[in-house]
Amino acid sequence: MLEEKIQADIGFIGGSGTFSLNFPDALRDPGTEVLAREVVFTTPWGPSAPLTLFTTGDPPRRVLAAKMHGRIPGVSWGESSQRLFHAFMQANVRKIIAEGGVGSINHLLDLRDIVVVTDYIDFSLRRDVGLQEGYLSIMRRPICPSLHRTLVETARESPLGRVFDRGVYLVTDGRHFESAAEVSLFRQWGADVVGQTLCPEVYLAREMGACYAGIYLVVNYGEGVVKPWEHRELKELFFEAAPAFGRIILKALGRVSLDSDCGCADLRKPTLLRPENIGKHPL
Repeated sequence: MLEEKIQADIGFIGGSGTFSLNFPDALRDPGTEVLAREVVFTTPWGPSAPLTLFTTGDPPRRVLAAKMHGRIPGVSWGESSQRLFHAFMQANVRKIIAEGGVGSINHLLDLRDIVVVTDYIDFSLRRDVGLQEGYLSIMRRPICPSLHRTLVETARESPLGRVFDRGVYLVTDGRHFESAAEVSLFRQWGADVVGQTLCPEVYLAREMGACYAGIYLVVNYGEGVVKPWEHRELKELFFEAAPAFGRIILKALGRVSLDSDCGCADLRKPTLLRPENIGKHPL
């Protein structure tokens, strides 16, 4: 299928929670049909990661899906994100759902808990990661309330773990895990979980005028939280929790409202820093 003919309602950004699955095929959902595989878009930064196009839900929603946040070997994480979101723009995606595994900062969180976050703190060093000049992104409400509600309601139907409908996601660069001193600092800042992907994704979604929300599975305790995390437990969650977590996400994708009454698009404004505005201030 030619990239210029591909249109999708929803962009799905898979992460470590579904990485071990052949998503969505492995879930064998009778209401899901794969339309195209290995779809690569041309972008100003180079080709996108290969994407999968499928339909799910009733009525069917067209979903354009990436594995592991669209990472491309040999390409920086920031640029990989730019290529992925440019592909979403070309496909006219208006709703974006992401997933991932996170570490706990809040002592009340346990392994297998699900957090549908509501805000973020960006501690990453990725800068100048954008799609186009000309917009001012307002981040007072970074998470789409409609997508957030769908994810929470769907997750609460699953027996996978407790579901928390609010939380602050602290974004780091990785690839290493954080130190105990860093986790202690992040807790003082009010963060609940730590991961590496919500930024710049939430910025790029806002820049393209799309809705964005993420659902995250707690896969390890942050250093100094509850107990030292174990590689064995991380490995078990990586493989054993993936089907149940994947089913939550697939069901949520099929329920996403395609209405635009959430107000997310209104949080993108034209920038005033344009050449035609130079010297226009009435003194």
